[in-house]
Amino acid sequence: MSEREPPAAATAPAASPLVGYLPPGIEPVPPITRTFTAHAQTVTLALPLADAAHVEAVTQAVRSAARRVFADLPVLAVVDAVDRTVARMLDPADPARQQAERILPVITGFDPAMVQQGLTAALAGFRRPQLLRWLAEEFGDAGVLDDFRPRPRGGWSRAYGAHLLGHVWAGNVPGIPLWSLISGLLTKAGSVGKVASDEPWLAGWFARTLAEVEPRLAGAIAILWWPGEDTAPSRALAQASEVLVVYGGDPALQAWHAHAPASTRLVAHGHRVSAALVAREVLDTRQAQAAARQAALDVARWDQQGCYSPQMIYVEDGGQVTPRDFAALLAGELAAVAHRFARRTLTLAQSQAFARWRQTLARHVLANDAVHLLGTADAPWGVAYLADATLAPQCALNRSICVIAVPALDAAVSALAPLGAVLQTAALAAPPARLFALSGALGAAGVTRICALGHAALPEVGWHPDGRFSLLDLVRMVDLEAGAEQAADAYTVHRD
Repeated sequence: MSEREPPAAATAPAASPLVGYLPPGIEPVPPITRTFTAHAQTVTLALPLADAAHVEAVTQAVRSAARRVFADLPVLAVVDAVDRTVARMLDPADPARQQAERILPVITGFDPAMVQQGLTAALAGFRRPQLLRWLAEEFGDAGVLDDFRPRPRGGWSRAYGAHLLGHVWAGNVPGIPLWSLISGLLTKAGSVGKVASDEPWLAGWFARTLAEVEPRLAGAIAILWWPGEDTAPSRALAQASEVLVVYGGDPALQAWHAHAPASTRLVAHGHRVSAALVAREVLDTRQAQAAARQAALDVARWDQQGCYSPQMIYVEDGGQVTPRDFAALLAGELAAVAHRFARRTLTLAQSQAFARWRQTLARHVLANDAVHLLGTADAPWGVAYLADATLAPQCALNRSICVIAVPALDAAVSALAPLGAVLQTAALAAPPARLFALSGALGAAGVTRICALGHAALPEVGWHPDGRFSLLDLVRMVDLEAGAEQAADAYTVHRD
């Protein structure tokens, strides 16, 4: 996702909270200020403007510190440090948490209650039990990150984290930095991250809290900022990183591919499309309203800015409640959600895209009765019912959704299949007898995550983002073959 341009450079007033985090011993750089306004409040942040020389100094320092600290720090000690950090960040009485709840709604524009609840939900997934399950999910034996561990087929293996893990984050949804930062810590890698202009706060908050909780890790992480179009520091980060994790749109990913040398492993998280599917068995007079409420939450959370947010909902014919009636229920639930979580103020471009989406649908309404548009033009949401999937326009996000009637959910899978290269999440409401058959078909079509309706924006720790591993993709495995162990016996003092 492209970043909005910061204002012209200015000296940061002393009262401006400072973005990012520098490890001990690194000389700070002069900051510029950026002012954000939302919810009748204004926040001015000081953004230290890193250049290529600063990035090079920071990457060298972090690489050196990470080698020292992780050589002697067991992975379970890292888990404990993250757990204590998250506990601090979850504590509503903690001053840094209170500051984040003041700052994040203003800089992102998202509803304060949505930010508060979303932060809590995201952070709660990174506590000790979840982290241990995450490690077990990907490594089996987490000790493989500390020492060689036996393989069932013979020999031994050990996992080594990157000497330097670079992170480039988009600013569309708060919380994105947590995934890759914590992944880096669990794989015992030094981390240097570049925050987005649109959301530069959360990563630094995490890093500062971690350094307070576990001072041994204070030098193994750094959070920087520079404008996206400044290629020199970007190239410095890419060239210093053994592994580079990048979140963003296709143009941003292409730019970072160009910056990175062939020896750098680039883990890219780009544009994705998600959908929801509702089976006919769900559409009875007892369950349809609750399903519409869950679907409304999926649409409203983060105003569809996350790649996991559904951009269309396929509803199966044959239930007691018709797909058209389900669309009406969804419209009512979105109207109710708008009172609980207000949609953020749209930019001019976003408003125009939303208006074009409605205008496209309005033309279809005039042409045939296969399309019905619900909600007024000035409503902070939009629902369209379509009896013909081919008429669905591209989603405008920001709580715009098409409810598409299908004779069977197999037709929904067929409609999604051409998008297979960019498919991600399918939020599915179906009975157990159909769950696995539909999941198999969705997986074959390209979907990489299947969740319950209402949970699209709440991925579980340990999921496989874009069908890949979160931890295994960041490490280098070293195999010690059984033959080497056997040959070593010939050199012992007791060989005879």
